[in-house]
Amino acid sequence: MPERDVTVGQLLLAEYQTVKDEQKTRIGFRDNLLYVTLTVVAAVIAAAAQAKRTEMLLALPPVCVVLGWTYLVNDQKISAIGAYVRGELGPRLAAVASADEAAVFQWEVAHRTDARRSSRKAVQCVVDLLAFCVVPLGALVVYWAGGGTSAGLVVLSVGEALAVVGLGVHIVLYAVPFGAGSGAG
Repeated sequence: MPERDVTVGQLLLAEYQTVKDEQKTRIGFRDNLLYVTLTVVAAVIAAAAQAKRTEMLLALPPVCVVLGWTYLVNDQKISAIGAYVRGELGPRLAAVASADEAAVFQWEVAHRTDARRSSRKAVQCVVDLLAFCVVPLGALVVYWAGGGTSAGLVVLSVGEALAVVGLGVHIVLYAVPFGAGSGAG
C-alpha cells in the first residue's frame, strides 16, 4: 500500500482553518458595515441640513438597503460556516480521529449555550433595524413632511420605503429562532 503524504485528518483541519479564516474575514467586514452606515447617515444628514434640501435625504434608503442587505448576507454566511463546522466538519474529523464528537471544536457549541445569547440576538436585531431601517424611514418621513415634494420623488420615495420595509422583514425573519432565514448562528 503506498504511503500517503496527506491524511484525511490533515485535509479536514486545513478545511477547518480555511472556513474559519473566511468566517473571521466576514465578521470583520460585517461589523464594519455598521460603522460605514453610521458615517454615511451622518454625512447625508449634514449635507441635507446644510443645503436645506430634504430631497437629499432620499439618498439614505437605497444606501441603507444595500449596506443592510450586505450585512445580512455576511451574517448569514458567518452562521452557515458555524453550522457547517458543527454539523459536518466536526463529526467527520471526530470519526477520522476516533474521538467523541463532543470533544471536537467545543467552542463551536459552547458559545451558543450562553444564558444571555437570546437577549443579545434580540438587541442585535433592534440595532440592525435601527441602523438599516428606522433611520432611512425617518429620513423619508422628514422628506414627506418637508412640504417641497415632487410627484416623481414621492413615487421614488414610496418605492424606497417598500425596499426598506422588505429589508426589515428579512432582518426580523433572520433573527427569529427557527424563522425562514434563521440566524441561529
